[in-house]
Amino acid sequence: MDFGKYKYEAAVKARESRKKQVNASLKEIRFRLKIDTHDYETKVGHARRFLAGGDKVKAMIQFRGREQQRPEMGVRLLERMANDLTEVGTVESNPRVDGRNMVMVLAPLRGKQEARRESQKSGGRKGRERVNTTEATPVTNSLADAMPEELKAQASAE
Repeated sequence: MDFGKYKYEAAVKARESRKKQVNASLKEIRFRLKIDTHDYETKVGHARRFLAGGDKVKAMIQFRGREQQRPEMGVRLLERMANDLTEVGTVESNPRVDGRNMVMVLAPLRGKQEARRESQKSGGRKGRERVNTTEATPVTNSLADAMPEELKAQASAE
């Protein structure tokens, strides 16, 4: 085998391996120490979606003013977040103080490639079924169409 053919086959093999490679990106979620329950649930939902997609999540708490004297409250909040996300991810780096911020990194339980394979198997982005619109009844803007039959009969009798 000559050197040119060897070089060509090595390039083809490298191209194929790059094609199958999937990069996991690092998604960042920022919030403050004083966060309401609904806002917290929204942020946890975003983190759950990122982890289910195979991406790492960097959770960052920003401290302001006197909040900086209470880093244990930030640790408690990040540990609560880690406990809420145990079914989709694990803690890669424990909470640590970085200037005015506290940072924790969560890693997914399954890789990006497995998550992509799972989403394709479920049939699309959200895994919803298609709705047949050919058999749907037409929508009207008339208030009379929304009224019950008893009221229509009562209105026509008067």
